[in-house]
Amino acid sequence: MKKDPFQGFKLTKKEVVKNPLSRDELKRLTEKVFEVERISQVRDIFLFCCYTGLAYVDVKQLKTTDTVVGMDGEPWIDTTRQKTDAPTRIPLLDTALEIIEKYKDHPQCCAAGVVLPVLSNQKMNAYLKEIANLCGISKTLTFHIARHTFATTVTLSNKVPIETVSKMLGHRSLKQTMIYAKILDVKISEDMKGLRERLKGM
Repeated sequence: MKKDPFQGFKLTKKEVVKNPLSRDELKRLTEKVFEVERISQVRDIFLFCCYTGLAYVDVKQLKTTDTVVGMDGEPWIDTTRQKTDAPTRIPLLDTALEIIEKYKDHPQCCAAGVVLPVLSNQKMNAYLKEIANLCGISKTLTFHIARHTFATTVTLSNKVPIETVSKMLGHRSLKQTMIYAKILDVKISEDMKGLRERLKGM
């Protein structure tokens, strides 16, 4: 070739919009009572990830030995992310602990030594669509939304520093976590409200 066919061509990176559950949607999902046990089980596992930030593959492989007592005397998850091989240490919130307790004697958990009875990713996502419909959630629920919800609704919007969130998510760099921070309109509103009050006092 005499001339580069790609001369002047520039690649553009399209940013994927993260769509986590809002506080209201998370509350509805938590409080909903399901008559079908399998549906309730999938909801519980999804909620567990909303409060731990674990991805599907990591919660599926989570062993009972991965729950340890942290340096603060509280229960933590101490594991390694399969996707990045990065260590992940997460203090367990009350909701997550309650779910662990609920399934500790489940036959699947006892037989495999795992924390939760996780189904295949395909089945989980299929049930999540049904769960969203039953809870009046218009978003297309997929398992990965739980991780986004932990990063935004559960942690960043409740003033957990982004460096701490990044570490718990097992991110290699803060740049990965910054994607979640960009969508927090609620956080921006709260921060600016505080600024308005401080400016009034000047």
